[in-house]
Amino acid sequence: MNPETKNCQNCKKDFQIASEDFVFYEKIKVPPPTFCAECRNQRRMTWRNERSLYKRKCNAPGHTEEIISLYAPEARVVAYDTKYWWGDSWNPLEYGVDYDFTRPFFEQFSGLIQKVPQLALVNMNAVDSEYVNWADGNKNCYLIFGSGFNENLRYSAKIMESKDSQDLLLVGKSEICYECVNCFDSYKLRYSNNCKSCTDSYFLYSCRNCTSCFGCSNLVNKSYCIFNEQYSKEGYQDRLKELLNNEHSNLEELGKKVYNEVYLKSIHRYANIIASVKCTGDNINNSKNCVQCFDVLRDGEDCKFLYSAMELKDTYDSIGPVKTTLCYETIDNNRDSNNLATVTLYDSHDVKYSLNCHNSSNLFGCIGIRGKQYCIFNKEYSKEEYEKLVPRIIEHMNNMPYVDSKKRTHKYGDFFPAEISPFSYNETIAQEYFPLTKEQAVEKGFRWYDAHAKNYQVTTSPTDLPENISKTDDSVLKDVIGCAHEGKCTHQCTTAYKITPSELQFYKSMNIPLPHLCPNCRHYKRLEQRNPMRTWHRQCQCSGAKSSNNVYQNTAAHSHGTEPCPTEFETSYAPDRPEIVYCEQCYQAEVI
Repeated sequence: MNPETKNCQNCKKDFQIASEDFVFYEKIKVPPPTFCAECRNQRRMTWRNERSLYKRKCNAPGHTEEIISLYAPEARVVAYDTKYWWGDSWNPLEYGVDYDFTRPFFEQFSGLIQKVPQLALVNMNAVDSEYVNWADGNKNCYLIFGSGFNENLRYSAKIMESKDSQDLLLVGKSEICYECVNCFDSYKLRYSNNCKSCTDSYFLYSCRNCTSCFGCSNLVNKSYCIFNEQYSKEGYQDRLKELLNNEHSNLEELGKKVYNEVYLKSIHRYANIIASVKCTGDNINNSKNCVQCFDVLRDGEDCKFLYSAMELKDTYDSIGPVKTTLCYETIDNNRDSNNLATVTLYDSHDVKYSLNCHNSSNLFGCIGIRGKQYCIFNKEYSKEEYEKLVPRIIEHMNNMPYVDSKKRTHKYGDFFPAEISPFSYNETIAQEYFPLTKEQAVEKGFRWYDAHAKNYQVTTSPTDLPENISKTDDSVLKDVIGCAHEGKCTHQCTTAYKITPSELQFYKSMNIPLPHLCPNCRHYKRLEQRNPMRTWHRQCQCSGAKSSNNVYQNTAAHSHGTEPCPTEFETSYAPDRPEIVYCEQCYQAEVI
């Protein structure tokens, strides 16, 4: 089919459906979407709560203990602790109901969500890591999310196989690191972004295999550099002592200096797309034909509109898919195929509109099913009955669509409406990537969670904290420290925080001053260092001898000579941003 332009029924903007999209929709047998890609992503994210944790009673029979849960106590959800939910003491099929052809599908499914027990916390194989969610195999970790196989980590997200670190975002196989974003295979790295295999360094941007460097960008295989200037070992150590006294105000000023004098004056690769063919988006490795995809760790093929994925094929509009084939509008699917509109499915195939089902097949509108097939609304059918009933339900979903509070219609092929999610907007990752105020969220038809009033009393202002960790003693462990944002941000600010003993020990060992922001606000500050999950069509800013804004002077000859580079590309750097963006060839000529 020819490309087609549609108008998003949510944001009212036009969006394109490409020829290859129609081919995919035909494969999975769904109609083209009525929401644009960005609005579809936002809608999916309202079903993913990673970082909002609560204390509530376990609802399992005979259990009255308090547990940590991703569901607020007021949520109309039955929550079982991890061990009980995965055990054999309850049967999801006991909650099965007949399909009602007089009511919209999503209205009925909303009722099923409120009845079928939910997994209180997704925290598998944890050792001394109680406050951890969407995680597996972590030891001695505290408030880490979407992470696996780490040890001695705090206040971090999207971390794999790392240890003895704190305040990280999207980091892998690293040790003793602090305030790093998108960094891998590093050791003793601090305040750095987009680095690989760097050691004992501060404030690096887009560096590889660097040791003992400070405030540098786009360096490869370098040591003893400060602001991209080469020093001897002794000269480096002397200059570092002059620059760095490890006081809070000193580090704040150095961060601003590096941003203004290094980051903004450096060239920026249009996208981190490595060993890949016909791909657009950012942070894509060893992939082919992946369009508008972000954080594809490796081996994606013929995919579109992905976030955080690996080893998959023919998958569209998904968050966190691993080893999937022919899946659409999914969250957290692993080793699955031919699934539509599902949340947290492992080792399953031919599943539609289901939550938290595993090792199953041929399910429609199910919750918590394990090791079963041919089920609808948690009721088991014969193969013949199932195959006869499902087409009738699909037809009914189209003839009697769900209409939400903003008059948006949801038919077969659409993901679950945001308003039937068990989470409010600001409890989910939607708030991280599409931040809204309460007023904006309510106006758009999203629910909002108003946190309970805290009964603690702030005992210390962040401005009263010692400038240097050497002047901080164990008495700070008793303090309730006010967050510098004072709840006046859209960062899920907790307004106050405490320092834990292991955290204080980490600061002392790293000679790092105490933070002035609560963990949530620090997390959002790291998120701001990442580009958005969308792209703009732009032209390379290399004008021949220098950048088009005359800020960066080229150091090598380029293939286009002294004329402006004609290369155009899709980049996650918006046109109004201040960064100098080069195409792959021009960037490689300067950096490698």
